[in-house]
Amino acid sequence: MANLQTGRRRFLAGLGAAGTAALLGGCVTSTSSGKSSSKGDVTLQSNLSAPQAKAAMEDIVAAYGKKGSERASLNTVAAETFRTQLPTYLTSANPPDVYTWYPGSVADAYAKKNLLLDLDEVWSTSPDLKKYSKALNSLCTSSAGKKVFVPTTYYWWGMFYRKSNFAKWGVSEPNSWDDFLDLCDKLKSKGVAPIGLGAGGNTPWVASAWFDYLDIRINGADYHRQLLAGKHRFTDPEVRKVFDRWQEVLPYFDPNGVAIPFQDATTALLNGHTGMMLIGTFFADAAPKNALDDIDFFRFPVIDAKIPLAEEAPTDGYFASARTGRRDQVYDLMKYLATAEAQELYIKGSSGTVLPCNPDAKDAGTALVKKGREHIQQAAEITQFFNRDSSDALQPTADTALTKFLAKPKSIGSILTDWQRDAEKIWNA
Repeated sequence: MANLQTGRRRFLAGLGAAGTAALLGGCVTSTSSGKSSSKGDVTLQSNLSAPQAKAAMEDIVAAYGKKGSERASLNTVAAETFRTQLPTYLTSANPPDVYTWYPGSVADAYAKKNLLLDLDEVWSTSPDLKKYSKALNSLCTSSAGKKVFVPTTYYWWGMFYRKSNFAKWGVSEPNSWDDFLDLCDKLKSKGVAPIGLGAGGNTPWVASAWFDYLDIRINGADYHRQLLAGKHRFTDPEVRKVFDRWQEVLPYFDPNGVAIPFQDATTALLNGHTGMMLIGTFFADAAPKNALDDIDFFRFPVIDAKIPLAEEAPTDGYFASARTGRRDQVYDLMKYLATAEAQELYIKGSSGTVLPCNPDAKDAGTALVKKGREHIQQAAEITQFFNRDSSDALQPTADTALTKFLAKPKSIGSILTDWQRDAEKIWNA
């Protein structure tokens, strides 16, 4: 966990090196707008609204309240509401103090606007954070040298399925893209929609996982990051290749995939209405506990063996408002969140499919988690997710473009032209 291994470029012996994607840039504020001794609980704004994840956060807050004189007040908001309201939270006159969210370029967008609290003192005085890997240090440090984030867990994306369903259908995990297409054919012949999606309702962003994976499999992780940073164009031939390949599997997608959110797509997967689904392990927080032992996954198929193997392994954690009036209390809470105790509480209370950032913290130890850790460690490159490798502001441009593509794949030329135009507005803002 604490060391960066170079053999086969295994980023992080315990953390999926989600951090090497992009260093933070921009400014942060080292002082708060109010007195650091303001009274009252630290307000913790959370987007972890799935039942198990919410309960796990409540466990952490309760445990923190028993540690000393400080207290935290948890406010859980539906994930998509949180996503759209976050800029408003951070710019309000009396913002929440601490937020669940993402490091990397996402935090960068807020750091540039002086909206994030300087957490240097937390990192320099926390015995736990001193043990964190170099990759995590880089991920949470701005280009000006200021820490703005405390990471706590990370997870992986993959093609998830139920083992009992695969056994019932007489199919197995594919080892190549051609094997994957054969698997889809077999499932379709059995009357099963091979691929679930869940890009409808308020979760259109799920479709970005398909764009991410096809791009990193065809063009590589470096190209992908540069594209999302505006150094390439969505109208480039390389991007067109991504959609040409995507069209090969479109006939295998669940017809309801763009009509239902990922939560409903998860239910369809668990009930055997769909065969598999490209999703992050967070989906398990909405799954029945008794189904967890039956869940498995395989790597998104390799398309070009010459491209270094990359995987999506996002890191989660916390940043704080620069306008907090409870700076000292925020520092105290952040130090607790970085402890092995807090991270183990979260893992125990949730689905247990995430991995802790603290090298002393124990994961759930299940077969699925062990496989997930190996899956990440075998990668030569790590990406996070579309918005995490770009910005929250760029994500809606992907949502619009990919939703249009799924509806009218033959219009891809004009869709990519529009996407480039919309992306330039964000990059040039």
